[in-house]
Amino acid sequence: MLFRRRSTISRLFVLQQDDRFGSSRAKHEEAPLEHYLGWKDSSTGEQIIGSVSSTVSKARLRLLTLALSSVLLLFVGRSVQLQLVNGAAYQAQAQDNRFLTETIIPPRGMIFDRAGEALAWNEPTFLLTLVPRELPSGEEERTEILLAVAQMTGLQRTDLDLLLASTASNPGDEVAVLEDIPYESGIRLATQVLQTPGFTLRTKTKRLYHSSIPSLSHVLGYTGAMDAEEYQTLHDSGYRLIDEVGKTGIEKQYETALRGTVGALVYEVDAMGSKRSIVSQRQAQGSGNMVLSLDAAFQKFAEEQLTQTLARVGASRGSVVAMDPETGAIRALVSLPAFESNAFTGGIEAEAYEALLTDPDQPLFPRAIAGEFPSGSIFKPFVAYAALAEGIVGEHTSFLSTGGVRIGQWFFPDWKAGGHGVTDVRKAIAESVNTYFYIVGGGLDEVTGLGVERISQYAQRFGFGAPTGLDLPSEAEGFLPSKEWKQEAKGERWYVGDTYHYAIGQGDFLTSPLQMAVATSVIANGGYRFSPYLVESIDGPGASLVSREAPIPIEGRDEAALAIVRQGMRQTVTSGSARSLLALPEAVAAKTGTAQTPGDRPYHSWFTGFGPYEDPSLTLVVLVEEGGESSDAAVPLARALFDWWFWNNR
Repeated sequence: MLFRRRSTISRLFVLQQDDRFGSSRAKHEEAPLEHYLGWKDSSTGEQIIGSVSSTVSKARLRLLTLALSSVLLLFVGRSVQLQLVNGAAYQAQAQDNRFLTETIIPPRGMIFDRAGEALAWNEPTFLLTLVPRELPSGEEERTEILLAVAQMTGLQRTDLDLLLASTASNPGDEVAVLEDIPYESGIRLATQVLQTPGFTLRTKTKRLYHSSIPSLSHVLGYTGAMDAEEYQTLHDSGYRLIDEVGKTGIEKQYETALRGTVGALVYEVDAMGSKRSIVSQRQAQGSGNMVLSLDAAFQKFAEEQLTQTLARVGASRGSVVAMDPETGAIRALVSLPAFESNAFTGGIEAEAYEALLTDPDQPLFPRAIAGEFPSGSIFKPFVAYAALAEGIVGEHTSFLSTGGVRIGQWFFPDWKAGGHGVTDVRKAIAESVNTYFYIVGGGLDEVTGLGVERISQYAQRFGFGAPTGLDLPSEAEGFLPSKEWKQEAKGERWYVGDTYHYAIGQGDFLTSPLQMAVATSVIANGGYRFSPYLVESIDGPGASLVSREAPIPIEGRDEAALAIVRQGMRQTVTSGSARSLLALPEAVAAKTGTAQTPGDRPYHSWFTGFGPYEDPSLTLVVLVEEGGESSDAAVPLARALFDWWFWNNR
């Protein structure tokens, strides 16, 4: 029976094949529906679907149903993924293909000194850029374009290949191909680039700096191309890879104000990427021109005088800080050696940069604000103030200086053989008498000295041991030693000899020239401390970045003690270690110092002071590193600087 049914099925298949020809086709077109659905023999009318064949058909039907369901689920899942999961991304991509956004960068703000002399400005130039994604996808056409660009720019094909390789992960970013293109070359390239997909010739500005005052490099800093980390940070703020950013100095500190707010032009483009119409426009906010508190002429004079002093004493590094003690305005800020900011414009050559990095005198280092040095005797006025304010001594308390102090087997000398005789606080400051400060600092016999804790507490009140708040990056903190620090760092207890050294500005105490200028200004203005500043004003949106707090009195301000210290500093000029300053057209107060250096190298030569004495307009700090005696290096330099200032600011 099974065989018969299979034969019948075979006959049906043959019949169906025959239906494609002649009358058999007509017969089947007229056959009842049950003939097809029930598999009925047309000659006998016998039902040919039995149990076995029926079972096979249902299994196939289930497989077919499962396959169709799987395909349907696949389509539904893909649809959900495209529309719900990735819909926003594809919509954004479609919008990107439809619209083209061009960023509008306002010219970078110019920088002027207090008299209106330009210190940093812009010069127009051309820039050739590339968006790798916009290059043709065909290898042959792409190669043809790259070869053409290499020929028209003078670049090597390998240069372009390396650029493409470096941007493989972000092919939609616009990158610089050739910068600082001269005007004539730019005009020639403009017409050629129009026919070159992926490449664009843009106008931009090149940053230039006052080249006749190299020491401004540490103040102004410079701009340069962004590195990967900077781009990652600034990308969301509208920065492009082709944009430059402030790297150091004022350029870095005030990047936001100098750059301004970018604008944008949005175009609708066709399928070929050609602009059809402007959809929207956002105007760029003008960047802010900036006025500094610096006096460029004074800065240049200070740089020249310091250069001459270094050459005369055989030194190679030094600093000058000049500031208004009533406001904190910086009038000159010199660190030597310096560097040429213009060398970094458009990218410095690798060999030149390596030479700067390996120079033992560190010309890139802003030593006036970031250098940390032992101060020597110019720290003594602050110890004297602490001793007076704490009541350890009065203005007439005197000690006998016979050449030094002996504690057990240790001897702590005066700088003058045989000593200075009977010494009160004013004489101690004027003649820099070590014995006096050993006693008021660390104590001796019946006198209980300040001790390390109180010396540090008072030093902090004047601004030592912490950044001053100057509006420049990279400012040093200085260092105030303590018993705990010495035990942890050196594994030794603190001895009275450590306090003696601390009291005369030696040992582990460190300060920067800027910190010393701020601290000296507290004495000059009667006990008020402030944050020094360089930026006087900014035009435009960046104006809000210029905010200064009024000077505040130091903790426990003792006017009487400050007056005595000022008198001692004045006596330094009238009868002490800075008598050469008596020739100045205005009265000044001062303190000189020599600070020991590691090994047997020459001492650091220090000077700090202010003037005019009764109504000071300038605090001046000079450091000639390894310059020897202050009377030979720092003091003559200070005299020249004060003289220039008084004659030019009457």
